[in-house]
Amino acid sequence: MNSKMRTGRAMLLLMIILFLSDNICAQDAYIHRLGIESRAGYIFPTSSFLRGENDMRKIMRSACSAHLKYSFRLPPGTAADRVYGSSYQGIGLGYFDFGNRREMGTPVALYAFQGARIAGITPRLSLNYEWGFGASFGWKPYDYLSNPNNTVMGSKVNAYLSAGIHLNWILSPRFDLNIGATAVHFSNGNTRYPNTGLNTIDFKIGVAYNFNRDIDKTLQPLQQIPVPAFPRHVSYDLMLFGSWRRKAVDVLGGQVPAPGKYGVAGFCFAPMYNFGYKFRAGVSLDGVYDASANIYTKDYATQLDGASEEEAFGTPPLRKQLSLGVSARGEWVMPYFTIGIGFGANILHGGGDLQSFYQILALKIDMTRDTFLHVGYNLKDFHEPNYLMLGIGYRFNNRRPRLYR
Repeated sequence: MNSKMRTGRAMLLLMIILFLSDNICAQDAYIHRLGIESRAGYIFPTSSFLRGENDMRKIMRSACSAHLKYSFRLPPGTAADRVYGSSYQGIGLGYFDFGNRREMGTPVALYAFQGARIAGITPRLSLNYEWGFGASFGWKPYDYLSNPNNTVMGSKVNAYLSAGIHLNWILSPRFDLNIGATAVHFSNGNTRYPNTGLNTIDFKIGVAYNFNRDIDKTLQPLQQIPVPAFPRHVSYDLMLFGSWRRKAVDVLGGQVPAPGKYGVAGFCFAPMYNFGYKFRAGVSLDGVYDASANIYTKDYATQLDGASEEEAFGTPPLRKQLSLGVSARGEWVMPYFTIGIGFGANILHGGGDLQSFYQILALKIDMTRDTFLHVGYNLKDFHEPNYLMLGIGYRFNNRRPRLYR
């Protein structure tokens, strides 16, 4: 994709956002915003490619990006606005340059994001957090022949994750200034090799235009709608998920990637105690079938002697690919999105790969009051990628008061 096509698509997205905002503003009291953001970042040298084993023969230290972001904020003074710290959510489009276009490309990311106030410093100045999650396109991935140095990215499409804090300064009735820092991670979720991933820490500065903000209501809302008392209760989340993954197998002198992709499927059943509007915690029963678990090499050193690569790997019986674990879970609950973490261990398993301590990072996206989409990632021992968890779930006994539409 050349620069003219990227510019044209960005302008089209801008026109669509402006059209939607003009029409939406007349229909509700949400504050609609359009922002631009510039970032200058430091690349963590986590691989030999980034440390200088590239065509430029230079250490890759710096990154830069530009972002176009649309969001809407809950109406000031409402119960939801008070509970959730003037939260806002929307979609963003980012363009990235890592200083090595020939081997890395100049990817574009499309992502959802959400932020809220951590603390108010003055009526016009606050400390906010913001996270983003989406997909990035246009990478130049590893290729044994045409791009052998790039051991960081193994696929053309990779996940985009970001989290950061910033100061939000209300400059005028329409404009805000944002200054802060953001940590960014790109990876393919172990769906393809290599999967070293790319990590940056960015300084950012941005300006946001508020289409329909009443500055007086924002700085000092006249109408303070009472917040309903929260009924503490236990809810139950049932989630089914599936994905695919790649697997490296230990051999004499290192590891080799097993051929093909392996399916993963499972369920999570989590009773969760709801402490309040923004936090719940509990335990989860996690059942997993991992078709890559405990695969082994028959005799990889001599597999070329009349045997195919597939024939060099053996598949264990089904019982060695099933596991049942228990994990402790905690979730930060916000409008439309819930972020969760989990730490667990398999209690029933077939040994080998499944005898592990695992960690889960998950995003739940509300579809209805009781149903949600689930996008998660499972790690082993805090550092070894396991698999994606792409699923759908249902929440039983949900007694949360409705504060927003």
